[in-house]
Amino acid sequence: MTSSPKIVFRCLAAGRPLPQGVRRQARAPLRVLVGMLAGCCLALAATTMQPRAASVADFYRGKVITLIVGYGPGGGFDVIGRLVARHLSQHMPGAPAVVVQNMTGAGSLVAANYIYNVAPKDGTQIGLFARNMALLGLLGGNPNVRFDPRKFTWLGSASDFSDDAYVLINRKDSPVQSIDDARRPGGGILQLGGTAVGASSADVPVLLRDAFGLRMKLILGYRDSAAIFLAMERGELAGRMVELSSIRATHPQWLLRDSEYRLLLMYARTRRDPEFPDVPTARELAPDKAARELIEFTETPLLTMAWPFVAPPGLPADRAAALQSGLAATFRDPAFLADAAKVKFAVSPVGAADIDRAVDKLSAASPALLDEVRKLMIPEKRP
Repeated sequence: MTSSPKIVFRCLAAGRPLPQGVRRQARAPLRVLVGMLAGCCLALAATTMQPRAASVADFYRGKVITLIVGYGPGGGFDVIGRLVARHLSQHMPGAPAVVVQNMTGAGSLVAANYIYNVAPKDGTQIGLFARNMALLGLLGGNPNVRFDPRKFTWLGSASDFSDDAYVLINRKDSPVQSIDDARRPGGGILQLGGTAVGASSADVPVLLRDAFGLRMKLILGYRDSAAIFLAMERGELAGRMVELSSIRATHPQWLLRDSEYRLLLMYARTRRDPEFPDVPTARELAPDKAARELIEFTETPLLTMAWPFVAPPGLPADRAAALQSGLAATFRDPAFLADAAKVKFAVSPVGAADIDRAVDKLSAASPALLDEVRKLMIPEKRP
């Protein structure tokens, strides 16, 4: 007589119902079999999940993360980049070393293109570039821009600019001592310097020139922020636009009342800075509603991604998450905050999800507004 187990498997293989007698005999062994299979599945899940959780640490252990900074040594981006590099390792699985590589050119556009198109998509290279890069990428019309900001792996920002500002600083021996001087027909001419189109040092002055009707001469082509500061010290330039935190970190003496320099306005501020109550914001100087809307829209990158850290598109999800959480932990680290305070850098972090939402908000702007900004930020489109 054929044994019950053989009958069971033959019936199951042929898709036939079990005989009545065998069915009763088979119930207990089947329950045991089902229990064994369930136990195997749970054990398999546990063994596969554990290596997956450990795989990020295994990958980074003994490796080096290179932080590509889109500006040269001595400027604000270099300062914050090196601060982060000093502390990020201990907040990353596997504790990889973190080194800074400066990659200058075109107001950090070279670095942005590199991160998007060339950098390995494995989490070993990340970047820090101008906050205007996202807007420049969305505008289109610039053949030198070779990235879609919506596809970057955004990691977070060191600041939302709530304790910072993008200021117009000018020499006191310049013929322009106020914004009204630069507005007045026949008045003085603002002589400012910048790096390249796409960088805030170049784009924001053009925006303010057109919005306020300023008399301005803008000289581009400086290698980096340090070169612009040097040109101001030598008297080659009268002024520039730059982060207030950068001045605090690299030239704090310029902010003293008896210095040779004066702040004329603050951009990317919703209200005046209590430390400089006599310096107006760009919003309050806007001559009409259209100019104010233009200013508020273009301030969005500064207010959400002032110091944006980014990785290439297509990063493995677990490594992207590790970089995002590692950067967020760095920004909360008391040792990092103490080092930032030493160079007077205000830390007010923005998470990766908030940057993604800001990029989506920028991309959803009306065609008319985007076209107006495009005319100002892209040389071929400027009137």
